[in-house]
Amino acid sequence: MPLSPTKSLKILRILALWEGFSYLLLVGICMPLKYIFNIPEPTYPVGLAHGVLFVSYCILVLVVTLQYKWSFKTMFLAGIASLLPFGTFVADKRIFSQQK
Repeated sequence: MPLSPTKSLKILRILALWEGFSYLLLVGICMPLKYIFNIPEPTYPVGLAHGVLFVSYCILVLVVTLQYKWSFKTMFLAGIASLLPFGTFVADKRIFSQQK
């Protein structure tokens, strides 16, 4: 049973926040621990979680794009947001929260 557009968008917004937090945790905490303090242990589980969240986010952006008939530009910006620090938070505020 496919998700309704409203439910998909709600899941995307939650996933965007989790993906953004995992990215900041990975880049802001785990990578300095690994490369500055020689503590590599947290990098693998956080990196794995971030990878799963990133792929899930990208797939869900495509699903929501089809459901809401977003333009290529909107889809592109939502996708690029996952590559920038704080990008998914901005996308949530400027793109996802504006959808009805």
